[in-house]
Amino acid sequence: MGVFSNKIERQQLKPGDHIYSWRQAYIYAHHGIYVGDGMVLHFTRGGGQEIGTGTVLDRFLCSSSPSNATETPCLKCGDQNKTDGVISSCLDCFLSGDNLYLFEYAVSPAYFLAKARGGTCTLAVSDPTEDVLRRASFLLENGFGGYNVFNNNCEDFAIYCKTGLLIFTSISVGRSGQAASCLAAASAVVSTPLRFMTTSFSGLAAVGYGMYCMSRLVSDIGVRRDVSKVPVERLIASPDIGQPEKTAEMIKED
Repeated sequence: MGVFSNKIERQQLKPGDHIYSWRQAYIYAHHGIYVGDGMVLHFTRGGGQEIGTGTVLDRFLCSSSPSNATETPCLKCGDQNKTDGVISSCLDCFLSGDNLYLFEYAVSPAYFLAKARGGTCTLAVSDPTEDVLRRASFLLENGFGGYNVFNNNCEDFAIYCKTGLLIFTSISVGRSGQAASCLAAASAVVSTPLRFMTTSFSGLAAVGYGMYCMSRLVSDIGVRRDVSKVPVERLIASPDIGQPEKTAEMIKED
C-alpha cells in the first residue's frame, strides 16, 4: 500500500480489517468489516430501494447490496438483491467483481492530505480487533439505523465499528470521508473570496486545492471535536443513529 493505492491481496486480510471496493467507475466506494472465513459485514441501502436521501443522488453516491437478480444466487450468501441494513456477505459478493482495498487508520496529517481522494484513510486510531468484531456482530443483529448517504452510510458503519466514535452536532456531515470530500470539493468551487485574490489559472487551482485539502482535514473524525465514544449497546436505543441530535441525547444520558 502507499499514497497512490490501498490495494491489497486477499491473503493479507485479517479479521477486523476495514475494507472497501470501488463502484461505478470509481465514483464511490463500498465499505465493510472483514470478520474472517471469507465473510464481510457491511451496511447497505438495499438493491433498488430509495432509502438514504430519497433523491437521485442515492443512485450515484451510496452503496448497494450485491446485485445478482439475473444470476444464480451465491451459494454462501443467497439472493441479497433486496436486503438492506447490516448484512453478511462473502468476499466475492462484497467486492462485486472489483479489487480489494484496505482503509488505513492512524495516518499522519501529511499522508492524509497526500491521499487526495477521500474515504481511504483517517487520522483516527482503530480500537483492538476484539472490539471491532464485537461491534460489527452486534450491529448485524440489531441494525445501524436508517441509511443516509451523507450522515449514515457504509463508510460511517465501518468507521464506527473500528473506533466507536459518533458525531453529536448537526453542523456537518457524518464520519464518511467520501461525503466530506464531496462537500470539500463543492466549497472549493463556490465559496471564499480568496479565489478572487489571483487571476491566474495556476493561482486559482492552488487556492482551490488548498481549500479542498483543509476542508477534508478538518472534517476527518480523527481531528474533529464534535465526536464521542458511544458503546454499541447504546445504539439500539435510537433508530436514527445518523441524526446528530439523537446522538447528543444518548451522550447526555451517559
